[in-house]
Amino acid sequence: MGCDTIDGMNLVAIFCLLAASFWEAKAPADWTDDELVRLFTESPWGKMVEATGAKDAHGAPVQIYIATAGPMQAAEAERRRRFVRKGNAPVEETPMEAEYRLWMEDNRATQIVLAIRIPRSKDFDDATQTKHMENDSIMRVGRKRYKMTGNFPPTSRDTYLRMAFPREVHESDGRVTFELYLPGVTPPYRTVEFQVKDMIVKGKLEL
Repeated sequence: MGCDTIDGMNLVAIFCLLAASFWEAKAPADWTDDELVRLFTESPWGKMVEATGAKDAHGAPVQIYIATAGPMQAAEAERRRRFVRKGNAPVEETPMEAEYRLWMEDNRATQIVLAIRIPRSKDFDDATQTKHMENDSIMRVGRKRYKMTGNFPPTSRDTYLRMAFPREVHESDGRVTFELYLPGVTPPYRTVEFQVKDMIVKGKLEL
């Protein structure tokens, strides 16, 4: 029986609530592998996003998550730790990865970063495609819209595109919506929405 089918059973309701907030109840090292995957794909910060636009648009869902959110920073670190724990050698940081890490250290307080898994990184060699991304990707908060402020393209080793937007989201806002044009994705248009109230952890908006 699912959590949404139970009425008036306080004990079960509490259990469902705790099960949905493992990122609060447990340290990252104690998350199960399934819980770690859920953070990236089915959580307040991570989703698998279907195609938008034409009714006949077809394409595989695209993984999108908010990389600047505290739980997602912890999830990324835990994913790397488990990769090494399985016997893999630590991966040496590339110049592009070092640039992104340093940029994050300097800008996390003022920027929101989306991480999007891209199937075809070679499409970023097409200047027309990247220009579309820069012009057509926006963040909506209420009636306000904000343009992308920067991006770090995917590579053959790191398949995630990272897109930055100004940190203009507050606890009083209902939701934040990203309308994206993504080179390397078929079809390229995706819209993803995050509920602000669901991203508040221990009284703090994690974004």
